[in-house]
Amino acid sequence: MRMLHIIATPRGSQSHSLRVSEAFLKGVREQSGDVTVDVVDLYDHDLPALTGDNIEAKYTLMVGRPIDRGHAESWQQVESLIEHFVSADAYLITAPMWNFGVPYALKYYIDCVVQPGYLFRYDETGQVVPMVNGKRMVCVTTRGADYSAGTFLHPYDFQEPYLRAIFGFVGITDLQFIHAQPMDITPHQREAALTGAVAQAHELGKGFLSRPVGAPA
Repeated sequence: MRMLHIIATPRGSQSHSLRVSEAFLKGVREQSGDVTVDVVDLYDHDLPALTGDNIEAKYTLMVGRPIDRGHAESWQQVESLIEHFVSADAYLITAPMWNFGVPYALKYYIDCVVQPGYLFRYDETGQVVPMVNGKRMVCVTTRGADYSAGTFLHPYDFQEPYLRAIFGFVGITDLQFIHAQPMDITPHQREAALTGAVAQAHELGKGFLSRPVGAPA
């Protein structure tokens, strides 16, 4: 199995969210040694520009026309990124909550790979047809406060709903979330949140490969 680990935190070894993700990967490796983790650190990775030739190519594709020769070379950079994404068997996203949503680097990466004709298409009636099916994703997040269901801040959580929506749109509907929260209230609460999230992540990792895609966790 090839797992693509998309890192959307700029804090490196100081990252709390990475600590949780590492616990998940430890659990996965304890279950099976036949796992390759391919890391994309979005803060140490040059993403293709979505301007100029590439934005023209995108809109050409959206109306069903082939990309012209003048845009093909530039668009190849986007295609390579998409190919790298879709070739994975499973996904791990490590992303702190920023301003109720995802970090800008993750949003930019998603904007690069979610392209018509590659991750989704439209049928003759205009309905969306997802093209990334039979795969699963785990999203590890850290939040400054508690955004759990039933809390005052829950309506402000645009992170999980967005990730569920955009990846579900392309066919990845088996998404599981591990939220470390709250992280910015008191040191005691932070450590308790991290300890709980690390334990949850490790347990999830140990059963990750044996659970069929779409089966209840």
